[in-house]
Amino acid sequence: MEPVSIAQAEELQQRLASQVEVPRAQIPMPRTVAGLDISYAVGSDRIATTAVLLNLETGAILEESTVHGVATFPYVPGLLAFREVPALLEALGQLRNQPDLLLVDGQGIAHPRRCGSACHLGIRAGLPAIGCAKTRFIGEHREPGPHRGDQAPLLDNGELIGHVLRTQDNVKPMYVSPGHRVGFEQSCDIVLAACSSFRLPDPIRHADRLSRAALALY
Repeated sequence: MEPVSIAQAEELQQRLASQVEVPRAQIPMPRTVAGLDISYAVGSDRIATTAVLLNLETGAILEESTVHGVATFPYVPGLLAFREVPALLEALGQLRNQPDLLLVDGQGIAHPRRCGSACHLGIRAGLPAIGCAKTRFIGEHREPGPHRGDQAPLLDNGELIGHVLRTQDNVKPMYVSPGHRVGFEQSCDIVLAACSSFRLPDPIRHADRLSRAALALY
């Protein structure tokens, strides 16, 4: 059941946060990773949502799916999952093969209620998920070093909620946090493995490109 009010959404988000799993032990390195993204029409709630399945070792695109629709939940900071996850799940469900892990253009537990879009999606899909955001939502950090792989802890009142990860030399870092069923350090390892030559992980980069192109045709 989807929430119909902000109060219901906040209550549901708190319940979902209690289901988030951030294991200490490493999971098997994923072979296939799905990148998910949404593009919005300017001045409209029309959206194009995409899922792109990649082989993490070779970088080959295995599948793509696109869903067009309208976002029905209002834009509320901290509750973006309720605006986007239904469409993301639909795009994910159109893939013929289930990915080993989800990479989400958004936050994992680096969220005021420790339940960003990657957490929400991972729980609903029953899959490991990582949030990989271009901007900081909450938390404080020092600047990581300038080289690929350099990282710094992202802290909220002293609590570790993610890492600030430099994915290529001398580019702006990414904000990486576990979403579900994957730990802190391994989240960074997987994101780094998914970044071939660009700042964004390849699965998210391809999903972003596809969603923008799909929206232009919608």
